[in-house]
Amino acid sequence: MTFTTTDRPAPIVKSGHVQLSIILAELDKNTLQNQIFDQIRSMILNGQLKCDDPMPTTRELSSQLGVSRNTAVLAYERLIAEGYIRTKPYVGTFVSPDLPDTAFLSADQRTPQTEEQGAAIEVPPPCGALRTHRLADPERRRLAADFWVGRPDARSFPLKAWSHHIKNRLKAVGSNLTSYNDAAGLMELRRAVAKHLAPARGVVADPEQIVIVGGCQDGFNLVGRLLVTPGSTAVVESPCYQGAAFVLESLGATLYPVPVDQDGLDVSRLPKTRGAVAYVTPSHQYPIGVTMSLQRRLELLAWATQYDAYIMEDDYDSDFRFIGSPLTALKGLDRNERVIYLGTFSKCMGPGLRLGYVVLPPRLAEAGRRMKMLMNNGQSWLEQAAMADFMSSGEFGRHLRRIRQLYRDRRDALLGALRNHFGACEIYGDQAGMHLVWKLPDGFPDAAEVEKRGLAAGVGVCSLATGSALRFDDINGGDRLLMLGFVALTEKEIETGIARLAQALKA
Repeated sequence: MTFTTTDRPAPIVKSGHVQLSIILAELDKNTLQNQIFDQIRSMILNGQLKCDDPMPTTRELSSQLGVSRNTAVLAYERLIAEGYIRTKPYVGTFVSPDLPDTAFLSADQRTPQTEEQGAAIEVPPPCGALRTHRLADPERRRLAADFWVGRPDARSFPLKAWSHHIKNRLKAVGSNLTSYNDAAGLMELRRAVAKHLAPARGVVADPEQIVIVGGCQDGFNLVGRLLVTPGSTAVVESPCYQGAAFVLESLGATLYPVPVDQDGLDVSRLPKTRGAVAYVTPSHQYPIGVTMSLQRRLELLAWATQYDAYIMEDDYDSDFRFIGSPLTALKGLDRNERVIYLGTFSKCMGPGLRLGYVVLPPRLAEAGRRMKMLMNNGQSWLEQAAMADFMSSGEFGRHLRRIRQLYRDRRDALLGALRNHFGACEIYGDQAGMHLVWKLPDGFPDAAEVEKRGLAAGVGVCSLATGSALRFDDINGGDRLLMLGFVALTEKEIETGIARLAQALKA
């Protein structure tokens, strides 16, 4: 029996883990090449294929569609020429991360409209228009010593105690793993966080003000969605952490950089604008590492009150203070409900847990809980429960004291190695935190070149850009600043790494 059809069946073309369903019409006036082009282009624009998704090879495509390889090659060449896909030699073909600006516009929308024709339809930006911060590069694991910033030591994770609490919770799990829980977080953990913050950071908060999030990045999105409107002002430190700045930018805020000096944010240069949001890292400024003085903190709070602004206080690594006592957090000094405090377990425990918290002013607490529900239905119950038990048992406090001493020893080892191999060094941010900054001496290459030479010698160091820092100008000496994370390396590894770096720079 013979069947006649105008369309070929839709073969499933595998692309990595993505399956492409392409239908070729035999009697279509468009050529097969154009049909393949149009359907792949549509898949990219409607989100079926996303940035950097792998594409099938032209040989695979031609075989599975039953067309000549030349047809598949011509379709790919056009997709590449128009910026929808790209090839990586010896790796493969992928969806482009930087789609053409007009990709999301129809033919009618690309034609300028007159006032009589009406306003153009607003379309979402291409995926390449959103800036994102940089996470760790897996290739750097091959290095002899990697001074990557913000990564805790895997060997210091309290695995035995953590396993104990996980097992105990599973013994009495009930319906917790098969039910939705409070999107704002497990109340036991919120109580434990509140109990920890009062003596440690001077922050007195009701558990109802606390929302458990998936680390600070999740917190930035929560706070940004609460406070940012398109065109609003977002004050950021200059330089600052990319991850926060890019979230605010993605929500439509206009970034307003304010310089940082040895006392932290220069509050004399804050905008006289009502309703702004200010993102700051006062305890250990990211990336420079300086601590905001008490006077500056009080002036920043006064500015927020005067201009009806809110402050996002990112206290990302405040658990590690090596010299003197830490200053009370901004949130602990706030008397007018202007500070939103963000903390994380990513630095003291590990980013793999995806646990952090936001402490909201009472008047924003209900809105914050509702916004969290819109973002997701809460973090993993098991990790929250284990963390609550870990904190309430007193083991969290003991863990902090242990790794604080360990990290102080490693900081001392790094300072000693720099001094031994390079002489007197101008260092910032060594009093606290998980990284310090070395201002390269005159006569040395800039930070990007030092980073390049270090990698060639098997040593990872970070310029500001590699360390996810956002610079707003080229005149503040940022190209001379080298970031060195030290907590994930042993003292021996630190010495070996700095010795190799010194040898590479001498060569």
